[in-house]
Amino acid sequence: MIYEEHMVDRQPAVESSPEKEKSLNFVEEIINDHLASGRFGQRVHTRFPPEPNGYLHIGHAKSIVLNFSLAEKYGGFCNLRFDDTNPSKEEEEYVQSIKEDIKWLGFDWEDREYYASDYFEQLYEWAIKLIKDGKAYVCDLPSDKAREYRGTLTEPGKNSPYRDRSVEENLDLFERMREGEFPDGARVLKAKIDMAHPNFNMRDPVMYRILHARHHRTGDKWCIYPMYDFTHGQSDSIEKITQSICTLEFENHRPLYDWFCEKLDIHHPQQIEFARLNLTYTVMSKRKFLILVNEGFVSGWDDPRMPTISGLRRRGYTPESIRKFCDYIGVAKNNSIVDVTILENHVREHLNAIAPRVMVVLNPIKVVIENYPEGQVEQLSAVNNPEDESAGSRIVPFSRELYIDRDDFMEVPVKNYFRLSPGKEVRLRYGYIIKCDSVVKNDMGEIVELRCSYDPDTLGKQPTDRKVKGVIHWVSAEQALEAEIRLYDRLFLAENPDKVEEGQDFRSHVNPESLQVIQHAKLEPSLKGAQAGERFQFERIGYFHVDQDSQGDDLVFNRITSLRDTWAKIASRS
Repeated sequence: MIYEEHMVDRQPAVESSPEKEKSLNFVEEIINDHLASGRFGQRVHTRFPPEPNGYLHIGHAKSIVLNFSLAEKYGGFCNLRFDDTNPSKEEEEYVQSIKEDIKWLGFDWEDREYYASDYFEQLYEWAIKLIKDGKAYVCDLPSDKAREYRGTLTEPGKNSPYRDRSVEENLDLFERMREGEFPDGARVLKAKIDMAHPNFNMRDPVMYRILHARHHRTGDKWCIYPMYDFTHGQSDSIEKITQSICTLEFENHRPLYDWFCEKLDIHHPQQIEFARLNLTYTVMSKRKFLILVNEGFVSGWDDPRMPTISGLRRRGYTPESIRKFCDYIGVAKNNSIVDVTILENHVREHLNAIAPRVMVVLNPIKVVIENYPEGQVEQLSAVNNPEDESAGSRIVPFSRELYIDRDDFMEVPVKNYFRLSPGKEVRLRYGYIIKCDSVVKNDMGEIVELRCSYDPDTLGKQPTDRKVKGVIHWVSAEQALEAEIRLYDRLFLAENPDKVEEGQDFRSHVNPESLQVIQHAKLEPSLKGAQAGERFQFERIGYFHVDQDSQGDDLVFNRITSLRDTWAKIASRS
């Protein structure tokens, strides 16, 4: 019924050609074979089936992009189906976050939003059929005994003493399981396959377990819940999925996927496995994410240091850059680890093209231009984005008192230091050339102010009689805004956080300096009224995003990424 509701012809978004055939990934090659053979009647219908037990991460983004893009390319459909078969770990909050993430990435499942729980009654009836056909039985073995009976990699398992129960007894027990007569773990329903099978998944796998837990959608209607392996293929079948695309850890489950479809004699999709996304300096585990959240290493699932899609969104990543990254790394058959700098470079490249430029001073030191008229304010023109002429320009005020960054001044300069120092000159971005004449210090010997002079004939041009190499950014002191700046860095110091010494775990690699908060940074006044979600390039510093914590004029910015890969420089020096 679900499929028939969507029997609408769609044309492929991309016409195939001999040149494009050469660059097909292996999933597309399989789909082309299906189309050529007519296996699924010239249809392509995929699905994205997340379990609502946590927030999605960048690895899920790869699967989302793959499934929805294939449907678009071949003029087909992609369903969103929640694998909600474990009520003890699932929450409506996770359902809503998943839907928000998919929409933010730019994909639309239209009216095809389904839940495995929609099919509980049908799955139960199919379980009854397998019992009647002698293909399933109720087993009373406790979990430790069940593991013992399952055998090892080198030794076959042995049959459960309950394996030869009569059909009538199995039907009676299974119905009583559903009615809630037995406690959690007392009994399970197993498929009767082969306890000597070389594939562990085929050694009489569990189909149903007893779990007295309230489900976020079905409430207390059920106290037995189907296992993933008994739910996945049948849900695909109900929805008339053609290609069931999943990650490589399910490759050994494919024979069981096929077995259930064959024994039930139902529509049989093809399961296709691809390599999951693994990134350096990152963990990809909901269980570990939960540890990071619960133990206070991060502020929540959407902490900008997290590789969750909501975390990347809050950090300021763009959906376009994530989709392009997923396309760039492609679809492979073998697992590998992708360098996280590839992801960072994609967001950096996109932001370079779209982000307006502004001047912000993170660690301010005051500059007084003593020969500039007191009370005078000039309005200087600044380019919004040199990569985009249509972005135009903005006005920045220039006055006698300015702020520059402390890093742009050195009292005793080292060799090849081209920024400001006593007796030396620099150009102020979009402004004049200034020279440092003297330094003012407090009682502690700390520099608190620079006294400078400017050349009024150097606005917008380089005098022929001298060359100034250094160009620094600045903000007019009187008109400056203030903001909180959160400098986010990588959450882990190790390239592979899961690789630890004995007695440790991934937490031992957490970067203690992954967040630095700067209060009272100085901003040019054009940022007044900046809204949460807007992105900017802070000139000479990096790309920043207005955080949702901003309230009115109390602005909070998150660093998305630096202007260039500083980690690569660190690695090359180590």
